[in-house]
Amino acid sequence: MSTETTTGQRSAPGPRNGFDRFFDITGRGSTLGTEIRGGVVTFVTMAYIVILNPIILSSGTDVAGDRLPFGAVAAVTALTAGVMTIVFGLVTRLPFAFAAGLGINSFLAVSVVGQVTWPEAMGLVLINGAIIVILAATGLRRMIFDAVPLALKTAITVGIGLFIAFIGFVDSGFVTSTGSSSPPVGLGEAGSVATVPTLLFVLTLLLTAVLMARKVRGAMLIGLISGTVAAVIVEAIWHLGPRVGTDGAINPNGWSLTVPTIPGNPFSLPDLSLIGQVSFGGFERIGILAATMLVFTLVFTNFFDAMGTMTGLSREAGLANEKGDFPRLRSALIVEGVGAVVGGYTSSSSNTVFIESGSGIGEGARTGVANIVTGLLFVLAMFFTPLTTIVPTEIASAALVMVGALMMAQIRHIDLTELSALIPVFLTVTVMPLTYSIANGIGAGFISWVVIRSLSGRGREISPLLWIVAAGFVVFFARGPIESLLT
Repeated sequence: MSTETTTGQRSAPGPRNGFDRFFDITGRGSTLGTEIRGGVVTFVTMAYIVILNPIILSSGTDVAGDRLPFGAVAAVTALTAGVMTIVFGLVTRLPFAFAAGLGINSFLAVSVVGQVTWPEAMGLVLINGAIIVILAATGLRRMIFDAVPLALKTAITVGIGLFIAFIGFVDSGFVTSTGSSSPPVGLGEAGSVATVPTLLFVLTLLLTAVLMARKVRGAMLIGLISGTVAAVIVEAIWHLGPRVGTDGAINPNGWSLTVPTIPGNPFSLPDLSLIGQVSFGGFERIGILAATMLVFTLVFTNFFDAMGTMTGLSREAGLANEKGDFPRLRSALIVEGVGAVVGGYTSSSSNTVFIESGSGIGEGARTGVANIVTGLLFVLAMFFTPLTTIVPTEIASAALVMVGALMMAQIRHIDLTELSALIPVFLTVTVMPLTYSIANGIGAGFISWVVIRSLSGRGREISPLLWIVAAGFVVFFARGPIESLLT
């Protein structure tokens, strides 16, 4: 039996060759074809980040009045995602792809660059990554991981599933903001599925679900390709265009992020001028205490988002043991921290494990081979950025909803008969999608677990590290008032 797996539940045939042995493809019940297909599905589901990350980062004007150039951000986004995904696959042999973390890039664009310059903001990201690497290398990050009760680890998986599904519903236009306090969200446009892009999302979702229910191999990839072809045809006939025009005008019937059209010239040379544009002058500009608070926020978000994501993905892939541990955990935690360092150095923002990797896992990916495929496609995307716009967000969102449904099934492993466990699990699962943050859900679960379990007479069962982390989350949730006091 392979020493790199933790489930210990199977009697797998021996490896066919050195490549098979290195990645444990046969041992994990996979095949090379399945891994390639899973890697392609993961890339297709994640490709939007090459467009979305520059939209987010280039929207923020720093304290000096500068903006990051869109094209350069797109290039380093693809490059960094590709390199880190390949490195993670080779080091850990796990199918968890990397890309710029959406929570952190939004935090940088909205909250950080109003106080510092972009190079200084990326310097803070780099420091955040270095701290995470140190925590992982010293074993402290693993100790915190092990201190989390199995019920909370499973709840994190379920919460991420709902979070992924909610992202899919929102990105597809199936769930929209009503603009009022009650109800805050609603179905489609004015309570109806009234747009063609959203209708195609529904049809792609149903097609994928039927194929998966009938156990058709490549069901998710077939669904994505079929939906994309239909979207290209629809756009060619009706010319729906983008939902938000270049003049800011809203077209409610348009595509949310990418318009599915075949580009005239799919090739473009990448602009890598942002690499190395890093400065540590932020501590001098805004003071040590204020800069430290920004780093603290980055570390907490990065640390627990990644921990929760890897926990959920490993359980979905069937690679986690009864404690929630998975192969090469320490290496995975170290490489994830390196992703933040590299993301800061390339000005693409902190790179971390992406929850959309679940789409490839749902397609059958179980090893780092899928990561190599995804990573190579990201590197190629750096030269073919126009092609990444073919798959509309509405079609990719169907895969996210399917993955969310699969991950939610893990809730069957939690004993919900005891209220002292039920309430923290419930808060973890619900706070993630409702606040659009994995870290918020984990924090709500940790704090409530410590408070409720200790006051219910079960305090001795709680690890001291969990108390410390829960206290850190209290500071994390109160960081707004704390930052105000510091400034």
